[in-house]
Amino acid sequence: MPQFGDYQNEIYLKGLQGIRPTLPVDFRTLEARAAAALPASVLTYVQGGCGDEGTQRRNAAAFAEWGIVPRMLVDTRVRDLSALVFGKRYASPLMMSPIGVIGICAQDGHGDLATAKAAGIAGVPMIASTLMNDPLEAVAQALGGGDAFFQLYTPRDRDLATSFVRRAEAAGYRGIVVTLDTWITGWRPRDLNDSNFPQLRGAALANYFSDPHFRSLLKAPPEQDPATAIQLWASIFGQTVTWDDLAWLRSLTKLPLIVKGIQHPDDARRAIDTGVDAILCSNHGGRQANGGIAAIDLLPDVVAACGSTPVWFDSGVRSGSDVVKALAMGASVVGVGRPYAYGLALGGTDGVVHVLRSILAEADLLMAVDGYPDLAALRAAGVRRARP
Repeated sequence: MPQFGDYQNEIYLKGLQGIRPTLPVDFRTLEARAAAALPASVLTYVQGGCGDEGTQRRNAAAFAEWGIVPRMLVDTRVRDLSALVFGKRYASPLMMSPIGVIGICAQDGHGDLATAKAAGIAGVPMIASTLMNDPLEAVAQALGGGDAFFQLYTPRDRDLATSFVRRAEAAGYRGIVVTLDTWITGWRPRDLNDSNFPQLRGAALANYFSDPHFRSLLKAPPEQDPATAIQLWASIFGQTVTWDDLAWLRSLTKLPLIVKGIQHPDDARRAIDTGVDAILCSNHGGRQANGGIAAIDLLPDVVAACGSTPVWFDSGVRSGSDVVKALAMGASVVGVGRPYAYGLALGGTDGVVHVLRSILAEADLLMAVDGYPDLAALRAAGVRRARP
């Protein structure tokens, strides 16, 4: 049984040899280092949120409003953070959330491949975005025994959506994650002020440019006429997914279907009735809509509405303590986004692995100190509001 907290022992013991970590273990320092390393256009796209970014800030800050109540005199020398996901048990409940520009966060432009390699090394599944710098098949091959789910931005062309799903099935992805809130781009001042939209410059479109159906719609292949291919992408990118569309998407595949963006209990119940296999409670990290409630504050009601259907969670997760709180509130798995993007920018695959290990170490040690040997005990205890 892996004890993730042992990572701190590795760091301290290396310190006796004069070896300090090349990357920080905390989010604030990690972000500052990445801000100095990333090109300005990439940094603003990754860092930015919608509107005045109030929802994005609340997502992260709201975790401080919830607290774990420690229990003493419990033997927590061995902790079990394992999670069962669609019949497969993983060593931890952590996942890497999809980031559409993760490819260009790497210095060589192949961040999707580097992230996949990190997923295999760390044993933390990735949710791979439709928007990749390398084709989904190449990303799957880079997993090296790790696992990935394929996140679908449903295009307006149903034949293209079908092609993406079929390709993901053939490549070995373990499920399809349909993002519901990004059929149109929210108002993002940081990007607008710089006229910066990476996909319109050809970034992260490898899945489209390599797709047989997409290519059949072009007179010349994307390699010869990228401008026309980008225009085609822009014209068919986003479909407003309705309940009818969701039923159709359910009919496309026997893979587990997860819907990302659900925050209202009624939407969760209806999605389950439509046949989805898990709900991903998320507000896209505050990137798509401003003025909303922090996603973590909405999680308990979504969990209560879902009964035995698993609820995944992301939005605002910055640390191991955030992960533990989301799990205590009933999340089955917890996704992390920006932290691993910053690790990638600074250290490639090794940087991603370091960030994942740091988050898991903090989560593991928190459970050890607070008297929770496993996730069942943690969820039974739950959380309390830190302030009345």
